[in-house]
Formats: sequence, structure tokens, C-alpha cells
Amino acid sequence: MDKLFHKINEESWTTPICSLYAAAIFHLGGLMMSVIRKKKVLAVLFLSLFVLGGCMNKETPGEKAYSLLEKTAEAEDGFEKQQDPLVKLEKQEKELYDQIIALGMKEFDQIKKLSDEALEAVGKREELMNKEQESIESSKEEFAPLEDIIPDIEDKEAKESAEELYKVMMDRYSVHDELYSEYKKGLELDKELYSLFKKEDLTMEQLEAQIEKINQSYEQLTVHNKEFNELTKKYNEIKLSFYKQAGVEVAAE
Repeated sequence: MDKLFHKINEESWTTPICSLYAAAIFHLGGLMMSVIRKKKVLAVLFLSLFVLGGCMNKETPGEKAYSLLEKTAEAEDGFEKQQDPLVKLEKQEKELYDQIIALGMKEFDQIKKLSDEALEAVGKREELMNKEQESIESSKEEFAPLEDIIPDIEDKEAKESAEELYKVMMDRYSVHDELYSEYKKGLELDKELYSLFKKEDLTMEQLEAQIEKINQSYEQLTVHNKEFNELTKKYNEIKLSFYKQAGVEVAAE
């Protein structure tokens, strides 16, 4: 599964309203100098600097979006970390399955032993997949507030990109929910398969029926996985366009 791109330097948006407000207060301070004592003048100047500092520190919509998108990417670090271990466990389980199929019923004790090992691998896969889903859910929590920032973006192209970015990402979350659900279904079918292998009275018809269910589930899983990766790629492309339109400099990978 593709991961989110997140390599950013900084944003160059300006805050003209704050600049004007600060200038107005400095002007007010200048007028007051002729009628009040020095101590009060210093207080006014201090207030002016305080307001100016507040304006300079105030985030623009673009800066808020940038910060939010970076936190979204960071939230998916857990998702990325699950990928290699998942692939290794899937490969390990496939090897165990091949060994079981190659054995005859005279080696039933070995079949049971290998089936238990496969069930353990399935359990570990389930744990990793649950962690992946938790990471995606955390990502969604970080990302969702973008909807409230979009109306404040003044640049038309940047706003349109942000709107598309939001839609694509929410679609991506929905697809991952479907992917997660189908993966869990596949895990349950795998558990049933290895439990069947531990039955001495297992028939070929039972085995073939279970394998057919598993194949159908994983075909559907492949569809969801492909769609998820396509949406991830699209999100990253739109994100780069948005940063460019918003004046954000993107570091080279």
C-alpha cells in the first residue's frame, strides 16, 4: 500500500490585515505622545509591539492547512510500519499452507503442528491489521478539520485544490474501511481453513469449498487495495499542486 508523501519546508503567505492593524496602533501611539506622560507612552508602545507580535504569529489558512496535512502524514507512520511485517507473515503462512497440502494423512500429526503455526501467523496478521486501521483512524481525526479551513482560503485555485484534496482523502478513508473489513473476513476464513486441516475426517469437498471462499474474498481485497493505492497517489499529486498554489516550498526527495 502506498504511503502519504510529506516532505515540506515552509509557507510564504502574508497577513495584510494584521500589518494594517499594527500600523494603526503605532499611529495612535504617536498621537498620544503629545498629551500623556512618558510612562503611559511606554505602555502604549509595549501594547503596540504585543499586538504586532500577535499578528505576526497568527497562522494564515494556508499555514493551518499545511500544519494539518503534515500531522495527517505523521499519523500514518504506524500504517507504514505494519506493511513489511504483514508481507512477511503472509509469505510465512503461504509456505506453511504449501507444506500442509504436500503432506498425506499418514502425517496427520505434522499437519496439525503446521496448522497451529499457520493459525498463530494469522493471529499476528490480525494484530498488525488492527494497528494499521488504528493508524488510519488517527489520520482521519487529524485530517477532518481541513473542511473548516477551506472556506477561509482566498486564492481560488488553492481553494479548489483543497476541496478536491478533502474529497479524495475522505474517499480513501472509506475505501480503507472496506479493505479492512474484507481483510478481517479473509482472516476468519483462513482460521476456518487451518481448523479444517486439523480434522481427520476432512473431505476434499469441504476443503475445496473453503478454498473457494478464501479466493473470492482475496479477489475482492485486491480490488479494494488497488483502489486505495490509486487514491493515495491521487491525493499526493493534488497535495503537491495545492502547496504550489498556496506558495509552499516542497523539498526534493
